[in-house]
Parts: sequence; structure tokens; C-alpha cells
Amino acid sequence: MSLIVQKYGGTSVASLDHIRRVAMGIVNTKRKGNKVAVVVSAMSGETDRLLNMASQVMVSPPGREQDALVATGEQSCAALMAITLESLGHRSKSYLGLQLPLITDEVHTKARIVDLQTEILHDAINEGVIPVIAGFQGVSNNGNITTLGRGGSDTTAVALAASLKADCCEIYTDVDGVYTADPNICPKARHLKKISYQEMLELAGLGTKVLHARSVELAQKYQVPLVVKSSFGGERQTWIVNEEEVMENSVIKGVTLERNVSKISLIRVPDRPGIAYKILSPLAETSINVDMIIQNASIDGFADFTFTIPTTDLEKARVLVNKVAEEVGALEMLADNNIVKVSAVGIGIKTNPGVAARMFKSLSEENINIEMISTSEYRISCVIEEKYGELAVRAVHKAFGLDQTDPKHDGDNQNE
Repeated sequence: MSLIVQKYGGTSVASLDHIRRVAMGIVNTKRKGNKVAVVVSAMSGETDRLLNMASQVMVSPPGREQDALVATGEQSCAALMAITLESLGHRSKSYLGLQLPLITDEVHTKARIVDLQTEILHDAINEGVIPVIAGFQGVSNNGNITTLGRGGSDTTAVALAASLKADCCEIYTDVDGVYTADPNICPKARHLKKISYQEMLELAGLGTKVLHARSVELAQKYQVPLVVKSSFGGERQTWIVNEEEVMENSVIKGVTLERNVSKISLIRVPDRPGIAYKILSPLAETSINVDMIIQNASIDGFADFTFTIPTTDLEKARVLVNKVAEEVGALEMLADNNIVKVSAVGIGIKTNPGVAARMFKSLSEENINIEMISTSEYRISCVIEEKYGELAVRAVHKAFGLDQTDPKHDGDNQNE
């Protein structure tokens, strides 16, 4: 008998009809002799509805109250799912993050899991009950409700699977797995049957919305077998596995477009030790993630300092950095949110020379100027003007042969 954790995203539970269809699938999994624990997101659109109401009251509501508000979306969905399972003749109970408890740090709206207790879930499962857990939420040591960031229900599910020592964690969403690019941008994008944890972690962190980045990080750390499936049926699925299990020989596994990117530049900053720390430390203290960083060569004792952050943090960062700019005597601060980040991801980057050159060539052939570049063993990222984003993705996707239909490839053509 296997223990399976199943997570259902917002589009999978968008209405009572959707919830009933999902509940019947859960019952079917149990009838096959499996034990099941379920994690649900809020119903599609509910989190945005709640956030919009909050923004009508206050432009930047306190994080504590924002978390308390949006957590109700998952709470109501979990209860509705448990009620539906009961209506189908199967015992079920809903649980909130604070009831487990799922303990997080105090960083509201993007908290990280500190500890997770699952004794009550073990007891419920052993008694034949199907537990339905509200994803995305937890509780701090001070008793405050916290949330894990958009997409955080994936992380809840993987954390539960690790703690319960589940045989598998199934992520059900509105797509049937991972593709070499967003099929809405690249119609010839191929479906991938397998992808490594590290590749998936890079893709998730670079704008691919299939999985929450921290869920992949946890799955790799605790070796949780992870699979992405469509809640609307079909045979296709993508397994996230260890690198040595991926038989794919392609250098690049996928191309992503990240739109939630903004750039801040400090012009003519005094070039002396400690300046970078002084600029970035206020951002670190407020949990604003800094990605790419460029400092040009010093001229007459001054340099320009540029970095990227999520656009969702731009207004908060602008206030913090502007204060620092005045303190260090920078000439001016510039902010630009009309940019995107295009990235090529693959385990072959670290062993194949010329990958960056091929990517840069494909962009130059489309007359796309590169503003910033960053690389790692698994990815190459370029910041470009927003209006060229989709064109750039198609150009890079084609340059690495990902448009081709190859029966030896670890995937299939989307249109087949």
C-alpha cells in the first residue's frame, strides 16, 4: 500500500463541479489500495479577489493582515473538498497550517518553513480518513498566520510528503507537465517526460509557473519523488528526478521568459570598499531578492551600480535604495520595469563550450540588445527590453534545436 500526497492547484478546484471531479479522482486513488493526503490551493481567482479588496482599503496593507486575509481562500477550499469527499461516502477532515502545525519564520507574504508536525495526519490516515490540508499557509512561533508566497501550496505538498515519508508527491495543475518553453509562446515546444531537480529548480526560479521553486528545492533535499500531472486527465506527465536518471542528451532543456523583473541603477557611486554592502543590505533585511548585479569599471573614483529585483518589490526597494543613494552621494537613482529576463536552462551547459555564444548569436540575429548577463552551471540569463521577450524566447528555443521533433528526445512534440 502506497502513501501518496496529491496537490491540486486553483484551476483544478475552480468551482464546485471542479472540486467534485477532483474528489472522485482522490476516491479512485484510494480505491486502488493507496493511502492519500490532499493539499489544495484557493479556488481560481480567489487570492486575487481578496488582495484586490485589501488594496482598495490600503495601497500597501500590513503583511500580517494580508496573510490573515488571503489564507482564508485555502481554508474554505479545504473545507469544501472535505465536505465533498464525505458526500461521496469517504471520511475526510480539513486541516489548516496552524492545526498541524506548519511552523514558519516571521517573513509575511513569503515565509519559509521552519518545522512541520504531521502526527495528527498520520493518525487520521491510519484511521482511514482522507486529510485535506490548506496549502500556502503556516503559522509563526508568535502565533501569526503566514503565507509561503504565490504558488506556495506546492511547497506545502512536498514538505508534507517528506515529513510523511510518502511514496510519491503528485502535483495536479492545468498543464500536463513541463515543456521546453511556454507552448503559448512557442507552439512547437516539446513535452518532457523527465527533468532533473536542478534543471527544474532553475526553470521554476526563472518564471516557469508549473512548480514553486522552493517545492523543487525541498523535493531534491529530501529525495521526494515528484511528478506533475494534469487534473483534467490524459496520460502525459513529467517526473522530476536526479540528474543521473535523465537520459536526455540535449544541451538545453528549456527556455524561459521571466516578466517579474525590474532594474535599479545608481549612477556615479563612490568606488570604495563597503559600498555594495551598504546598497544591498537594506534589501536583504526586508527579504527583497537581488538577482543580477553589475558594477562597471571605476572612472575618477566613481562607478555605476546596477541590479535586478522582482517588480513586485520595486516600490519598496525604490524607497530603500533612494535613501542609500543620498547617504553615499550617488548622482542619481534610475528604475526600469520595462525589461524581461530570457534564460536557457540545461545540465549540458557546464560541459559544452559555446552555449552562451549560440544564445547571444540568436538574439543578435533578431537585433535584440542584451542589457545584462548572468550565468551558472545550469543556466544563461539575459535581460532585454520587454517588447522583445517572446521573440527572444522563440529565437533561443529554435537556436538550440528544441523545435525539432526527435524520437530519441526525452519528450514529444506538443502538436503530436
